[in-house]
Amino acid sequence: MTEISEQADHDYKVTHLKRLSWSKGVSDAAIQEIANVGEYVQVQDGEFVHRAEDKLTEVFFVISGRLRATALDLFGKQVLVRPLLRGAVFGLFSIAQPEQANTSLVATEPSTGIRLGIKELLALMSQHPDLQMSLYRLAANIVRQIVMVDRSKEKPSVVGVVHQSPASRPLTPRLVKRLMDIENPPCVAGDDPNWQQIEGIPYRLLFENGKILDSQQRRAQLKEWADHGRVFIDLDTNHDLAEFVQLFSFVDTILWCVRPQDTDAAKQKLSLLQNKVPGWHDKICLVWLLDGEENVSPLDHELSSFVDRDFKISFSEPKQNYGRQLKAGFERIIHHLRGIQIGLALGGGAARGMAHLGVLSVLEENGIYVDMIAGTSAGAMAGTLYASGMDAEHTVQCFKNDLTLPWPFRMLPGGAYWYLVYKYRRGQFDSMLRKYLADCHLEQLPIPMLTVTVDLVRGGPVVRHMGDATHGILESINLPGLSAPIIRNGEALVDGGLVNNIPADVLVSKGCNFVIASSVTAQLEREFVGIRADQEFAKHKNPSLLKVIMRGYLVQSFNMNSVGVQPADFVIEPDVTAFDLAEFSRADEMAKIGEQVTLDAVTSIKQQLAKLDKDLFPLN
Repeated sequence: MTEISEQADHDYKVTHLKRLSWSKGVSDAAIQEIANVGEYVQVQDGEFVHRAEDKLTEVFFVISGRLRATALDLFGKQVLVRPLLRGAVFGLFSIAQPEQANTSLVATEPSTGIRLGIKELLALMSQHPDLQMSLYRLAANIVRQIVMVDRSKEKPSVVGVVHQSPASRPLTPRLVKRLMDIENPPCVAGDDPNWQQIEGIPYRLLFENGKILDSQQRRAQLKEWADHGRVFIDLDTNHDLAEFVQLFSFVDTILWCVRPQDTDAAKQKLSLLQNKVPGWHDKICLVWLLDGEENVSPLDHELSSFVDRDFKISFSEPKQNYGRQLKAGFERIIHHLRGIQIGLALGGGAARGMAHLGVLSVLEENGIYVDMIAGTSAGAMAGTLYASGMDAEHTVQCFKNDLTLPWPFRMLPGGAYWYLVYKYRRGQFDSMLRKYLADCHLEQLPIPMLTVTVDLVRGGPVVRHMGDATHGILESINLPGLSAPIIRNGEALVDGGLVNNIPADVLVSKGCNFVIASSVTAQLEREFVGIRADQEFAKHKNPSLLKVIMRGYLVQSFNMNSVGVQPADFVIEPDVTAFDLAEFSRADEMAKIGEQVTLDAVTSIKQQLAKLDKDLFPLN
């Protein structure tokens, strides 16, 4: 750990302290005293700020970078791991019993902070009630997050935007204009001499005469903007690595914008950056700009390894039969900047899963853009095609056309079931789906998509988020009894509904802090081949083996609904019990039911979202 208080003047420390979220409402006098008493220090990637076995005598205020706090129990077992970003404070809970602070803190990228002795902090808190109250609130928020009462995620206050080509330059002005509608106007510092001034948005060029502003000028600018909200640093990739590191050392998240034709150039630059500051991996997001006929991003695992996540966006109107999923990618970036991640879990239910397409259509029409989808069985099929960018109504018609019974099967008793067996056994679902998905992978889709299947070898669920998208669907819809297990990579894969019919829990585990679930098996018709509990002596037919298998699947799904759905914040339940499990020819009718029940629920969903972010989801 390097003390850098000699290099950083008093005003510099005050400027950075005032930009931290907990300092809002704290008097200038209290901030000044923290700057006077505290030591401004810098830690490198992998360097410890505190070791679990040491007595804690100091509190550490995080100014920039990322650190990892790991709490251990009496036997040295990890019981909690939390990332600490800008604005976090380490050591608040150990003030009363520092000898029991069995927690380590290590930097995961170059980071800076202010180190203050516990005695000195207690003295400051006694002198400044506003500081005391602010730190109490901060401690309460930490507790809320640990016990999952508080769903809020980090909101990056300093955002870097890197343009691999001029084509993505319009993104930054659009982001700041959108944010102006819901928060304090952001500030922008960049390298674009042709930046078109936006009313209410301060802009500063970071370069003069081809040279980067010196540290004193940058400090002066930060001080001037200290009372503003978010800061954007907007650059192209023509700067050398040292300049990037200088300018992005205080950035919380980086949006690295690329077109498909820029892939190699982006890979080269990010590789150099990864070698220089490997800890930055966790804060870099790739933004794919997909215009024209491109609807999915290139498949490049090496490039993906340099970033934490990606977004796919387009500034163009969608091509025929495609929806606005790429246009909505812009709002997904806004969600990320606001600390929001909305997940949608789509349950299994054979043909009844066509109602999910109506649910998806209405959510999109009402501005509820999902950031991630997880699907089981029919939910995996409907969700993956939607996540690929296909228009929901067009997808309904595709299913209706592709799965309408040919005339020989219309002549057979239970022909719809035999047709499904035929499609399974002849491998025709693969070719049917590839008409729309080709060979694209799940990680290439405009919306992140997860499919749930079950491995009979290990006896548990398998969640796919990468790999061939068609395979992901086929594994998830592979009904035992109608089809043999899919043997692949030492796994024997069957329908995911065996263990998790509505995978809301999968989305929570992936970081979603608001989850909507759509269940088409929440209601079960109390009749089977003419048999009813209230008609003991009614005539009925002996059920065929296929009908028994499909009814067993439905009963299992009905009883499994509660397994994965529990973490969902809102459940949509289209009543499609009037439709047979093999009636894909009535997909449009089921989608209409999904649309109507979702329309009825939109106001309630928005009320729930407003609790998470009332500015992004206003009720009026």
